[in-house]
Amino acid sequence: MRVLFGQRARLKQARKPIAQLLDSGNLVLRDDEDRSSTKEIYLWQSFDHPTDTLLPGMKFGWDLRTGLNQRLLAWKTAEDPCLGDFSYAFEIGRHTYHEAYLYKGTEKYYRAGPWNGIGFSGSPELRPNQLFKFEFVDNEDELYYNDIHGANRIKIGDSSSAPRDHCYDYGLCGTNGNCIITENPVCQCLKGFKPMSQEKWNFMDWSEGCARNTRLNCLDKERDGFEKFFGIKLPAALHSWVNKSMSAKECSEKCLSNCSCMAYSNSDIRGQGSGCILWFSDLIDVRKFPLGGQDLYIRMPASELGEKAKQKVRVVILVAIAGAVSGMLLLLGFCIWKRTGFKEEDNNEDQGEGLDQLPLFDLSTIMSATDNFSLEDGQEIAVKKLSNCSGQGVNKFKNVVLISRLQHRNLIKLLGCCIHGEKKLLIYGYMPNKSLDFFIFDQMQGKQLNWSKRFQIICGIARGLLYLHQDSRLRIVHRDLKTSNVLLDDEMNPKISDFGMARTFGGDQIEGNTNRIVGTYGYMTPEYAYNGLFSTKSDIFSFGVMVLEIVSGKRSRCLHPQLDGLTLTGHAWKLMNEGREIEMLDSSLRDSHSSSEVLRCIHVGLLCVQQRTADRPNML
Repeated sequence: MRVLFGQRARLKQARKPIAQLLDSGNLVLRDDEDRSSTKEIYLWQSFDHPTDTLLPGMKFGWDLRTGLNQRLLAWKTAEDPCLGDFSYAFEIGRHTYHEAYLYKGTEKYYRAGPWNGIGFSGSPELRPNQLFKFEFVDNEDELYYNDIHGANRIKIGDSSSAPRDHCYDYGLCGTNGNCIITENPVCQCLKGFKPMSQEKWNFMDWSEGCARNTRLNCLDKERDGFEKFFGIKLPAALHSWVNKSMSAKECSEKCLSNCSCMAYSNSDIRGQGSGCILWFSDLIDVRKFPLGGQDLYIRMPASELGEKAKQKVRVVILVAIAGAVSGMLLLLGFCIWKRTGFKEEDNNEDQGEGLDQLPLFDLSTIMSATDNFSLEDGQEIAVKKLSNCSGQGVNKFKNVVLISRLQHRNLIKLLGCCIHGEKKLLIYGYMPNKSLDFFIFDQMQGKQLNWSKRFQIICGIARGLLYLHQDSRLRIVHRDLKTSNVLLDDEMNPKISDFGMARTFGGDQIEGNTNRIVGTYGYMTPEYAYNGLFSTKSDIFSFGVMVLEIVSGKRSRCLHPQLDGLTLTGHAWKLMNEGREIEMLDSSLRDSHSSSEVLRCIHVGLLCVQQRTADRPNML
């Protein structure tokens, strides 16, 4: 008899043991004659021993009663289930907080951050919602994360794409460094700190980290204070201490009373915040998020903060001024409301002005449409509702409509719109094949797009951009061009969509700027991310990124382990310099491609993603 699978386990004696594969995928051993409990009791279950995939219902963490480590272990390759290089597991401590780490061998590769009551501090993009719900349990018996609905499956392997940008590299900026992905260079010393070696720092070697400008003095602790840092990934749990019942004030006092305390934060951010985390050594793996993150209070000597007495005076003055100004604003707001409140109905009617050349549907017509928002002739449509919180007012809505009215075979077609009070709806032609990213980043779906189709899609996007930049009556910069904003019709023809961030240029205008940086990292140009500058060359950059993604089938904003830890564009430049560009090609296309077309696309893509704006080509 050939044994295909085996695992040691301590099992209690069973009179009638049977094995059963449940609908969830859990293989269980149970005693068929044990009816002593209404709850199913298993002698053994495969869900206690995850491999490389965390399925819905599995627990990722620790059974503290038995010492069972329920971790994820990567396969060696997609076909070889032997242990690979990567593993994902929780590190636990007695008085510190628990964190999940992705390891490459024994080296820490990525850290998810501590649980803060809502999500993991290092992954602010993972927040529970109607589709994505999970639980985190931390008590005396168990510590685990569990995906309730199964909308998000964790799978690790040599093709894992976490971390997603350079700042997710564990400890990239060294001790007391702060990684800011929108800065150049990305590593900065925390305020009040300076590089340990300025020479190495100048060469972007941040491994030695940073040290304080001024040492803390325990004798002067009464004058020490804290600098508040916003939107932070909390430091690693090394040399930390947690108390879940303390208030913020008690936490601050506890830190000041200990000479070694470096920083503190809340352990739970729900409500007004509660609990206390203290750090007693250098701060490691800190980053600042553009959105999300937590508040971190770092201890500073008096010389870095200024005199507390002066600070208190300033606070009193500011509070008094703020109170007076608030009162005046409330009075002014009431007067304005009195004068304009009764004009709301007329204003709603005026919102339709300027849209007279476009079919204008009323809400009742749309609501009564058959087959879930289809038109009377049975045509399938897509309806987009502009959020009241998006900042897209009537003028912005009209701008989107104006741009969407432009007719081109590679732009999404706008069928009509609806304005009903605060509700603003855009009605588009329905795209049955979803978006481009649905295909190219999925190993199975990607096989539906052979090289010929991918090349046609690249050419179609280029034609659409050429029309927006040069051939339409308006010069338009899309500003959010990415694979998820390229829709595919029933014949896989690409349609550029989502003009919510687009800007129109008139006359000889060639660039604009903004203080509100929005968009998608990985597709943003350096000049936009750092200085808010955008132009047609911004779309050229995004187009180049998409071309490389379409050719390779890999996301640009991820650091892929099989690409030597480089981003997709960095890997493409490396292969280009070594004369091995063809190795970028998606493995599913190796038997069906034109080498000359592939190389041409890679070269065009690299020309488009050059750092200097002037070096990028135009759409011709």
